[in-house]
Amino acid sequence: MNRRLLLKTLAAAPLAALAARALAVTPKGDTNVEQLQENWKNLLPAGAKVPSASEPLELSKDEWKKRLDEAQFRVLRKEGTERAGSSPLNSEKRPGVFACAGCGLPLFTSAMKYDSGTGWPSFFTHIPGALQTKRDFGLILPRTEYHCARCGGHQGHVFDDGPPPTGQRWCNNGVALRFLPKEGGA
Repeated sequence: MNRRLLLKTLAAAPLAALAARALAVTPKGDTNVEQLQENWKNLLPAGAKVPSASEPLELSKDEWKKRLDEAQFRVLRKEGTERAGSSPLNSEKRPGVFACAGCGLPLFTSAMKYDSGTGWPSFFTHIPGALQTKRDFGLILPRTEYHCARCGGHQGHVFDDGPPPTGQRWCNNGVALRFLPKEGGA
């Protein structure tokens, strides 16, 4: 990337965030965050068995390569990013739970999801204890990156340009998630 393009990109970042916020669709239904976080299991399919964040999953690089496809490995294990608009989960609207594609830990529910207009599945909150954050300086400006608390798989970045009630946008790579629809099984 040449310097001029880099400077233009950095200058446009605040405008892009404002535009995304303006286009964002505010979450519908119950937006009591505490209740959504408390009652997330109500959106699991009947009989679904999901792991707990207290059950760590540590695998070798070769074991991860066997478990994940190429795109999932690049995002989850190498902190890559999928192309915007490429995930079918961006338009997923059925009731259910979004789990880590690496280990199956539930991270978000459909009640926490909203259309951010960015091209990635976005959520205004998450399931408590499911995610860990760290600072990321990959694009020079600091961002907050988040990972699955169970396997450490990279999920995405959290921004402060989301809708009420939290004002947060947990912007997730679709390939890093697996959707468990409430109806129709896991």
